[in-house]
Amino acid sequence: MIEKLNIEDIRPSSRRYPAIIFEREREAGDQILNVEGLASSIEGEILFKDISINLAKGDKVVLYSKDSRATTAFYQIVNGELEADAGKYEWGVTTSQSYLPLDNQEYFKEPLSLVDWLRQYAKTQEEREEVHIRGFLGKMLFSGEEALKTSDVLSGGEKVRCMLSRMMLQRANVLMLDEPTNHLDLESITAFNNALIKFPGTVLLTTHDHEFARTVGNRIIELTPNGAIDRYMTFDEYMGDKKIKELRDKMYQID
Repeated sequence: MIEKLNIEDIRPSSRRYPAIIFEREREAGDQILNVEGLASSIEGEILFKDISINLAKGDKVVLYSKDSRATTAFYQIVNGELEADAGKYEWGVTTSQSYLPLDNQEYFKEPLSLVDWLRQYAKTQEEREEVHIRGFLGKMLFSGEEALKTSDVLSGGEKVRCMLSRMMLQRANVLMLDEPTNHLDLESITAFNNALIKFPGTVLLTTHDHEFARTVGNRIIELTPNGAIDRYMTFDEYMGDKKIKELRDKMYQID
C-alpha cells in the first residue's frame, strides 16, 4: 500500500487550529485570592459553606463539586456577580482577572460586528485599532468577512471563540474558566488545552473534559455542603485516592 501511495493524491487537511495564546500584562505578586468562610445556597439548598482557601501564585486549580451549580456560584461570587450567603473574598492588589462563564448570553445581546464587539474590551487606543482587533479575531479563525458577522447571531462555538479572543486581549494574570470546552471542536479544545498548560499565571478551571483536568491542574479544590477539600495533587491522583473518597462521601452528607 505504501508503494502504491501517490503523494499528489493526498489532500491537505482542512482542519484549522486556532492560535490561543494567553499573555499577561504583568506578573502577579504572591497574594492571589483569599477566601474566608464563603457560603452559597439556592432556595434553602446549601451548595457550599465554610469555604476558606488561599490561592498561591502559579496554582492551576481544578475547582470541582458533585453539584455543578456550586462551582458556577463560586465563580459568580468572586467575580462580583452574585452575593454570597456568608463569608468574604479578597483579590490580591497585583492581580487582574479574566472570566469565561458557563452562560455567556449576556455578552451577545447587541448586534455589533465582531470587530466592534471585541473593541469594547480594549484598554488603550492602540488596542482599539481595527488591525489590532482583527489580529485577535484572526487567531480564533474569524478572518476577512467572518470578522464582520454580528455578535447576536453566532453559534455556541463561535461565541466561545469570541470570549477567548476577549480573554487574550485582556492579558490577565488570573484565568477563570467554567466549563470552557462546551461547544468547541476538537481542534479548538486541543489548542486551548495547550495554551493553559503553557500559561505562567494562575488558573481556576471547572471542566468535564478529563484531559483538561488531568493535564492542567496541579491542585484540586472540591466545594461541598460541609467545607472544601483542598489537595495539591493531580486530578487522577485525587479521584483515585481511597482516603479522599471516604472524606468526600462524608462531606456531602447533610444532616
